[in-house]
Amino acid sequence: MVRGAEIRFVGEVGSAGETSTVRIYPEYCQGLLGVDGYSHLILLYWMHLRDDEENRRTLRVVPRRHEGAPLTGVFASRSPSRPNPIGLAVVKVEAVEGCTLRVSGLDALEGSPIIDVKPYQPRADSVPDARAPDWTLRGPTT
Repeated sequence: MVRGAEIRFVGEVGSAGETSTVRIYPEYCQGLLGVDGYSHLILLYWMHLRDDEENRRTLRVVPRRHEGAPLTGVFASRSPSRPNPIGLAVVKVEAVEGCTLRVSGLDALEGSPIIDVKPYQPRADSVPDARAPDWTLRGPTT
């Protein structure tokens, strides 16, 4: 068991919508060097509105945004209620302006803390023959 682990938030969602802004804190801004060379990024964020004991105890869910989805384990879903409320989104980079990213495709809420920013690399991050249950084909893309 790892003891003393600590997550350091590197920024937060400034505005959410079709196009969202992500403000990276000044002490981490230098880490953005080179991200403008990528069309897409992977954002890991903290689903802060689900960070309570009730939501962290959730182990089974019926995914609400997928019509006809069956009862499934939380690890087989994208439910925001989970033991560690960590979200993941692949976003399109619209602009990098100083310490602010302007992106599309982010499903995080305004004020959500950003855990990390990683480049999306098609060679490593795309799995052409991946499979998933049929119920995941209905509903939103995330």
